[in-house]
Amino acid sequence: MNLTISGHHLEVTPSLRSYVTNKLDRITRHFDQVVDVKVLLTVEKQKEKDRRQRAECNIHVKGSDLFAESSHEDLYAAVDELVDKLDRKVVRHKDRLQDHHHQAPKRLM
Repeated sequence: MNLTISGHHLEVTPSLRSYVTNKLDRITRHFDQVVDVKVLLTVEKQKEKDRRQRAECNIHVKGSDLFAESSHEDLYAAVDELVDKLDRKVVRHKDRLQDHHHQAPKRLM
């Protein structure tokens, strides 16, 4: 899995990088066919303080690309919300890939 963590208007510290990496391990635990992960952490220049910290992520998995974004006052809380959204999307994608059709039972005659 290729992991790219970048920051826009902020410096990605080692503690922030390790926090994001530990959180993203939850996604690879549910679905092991993750090819590429790109995380962008942003501080938006807004007058109001609400939802100023933003985290967005593109995940390339076998079969498709998944995208999620989250905004919050705290960057760590935004990362938590982002990982929750991505986890739901990955589980749903994995469920779609599985074949849920059962073969019809053979008739005994």
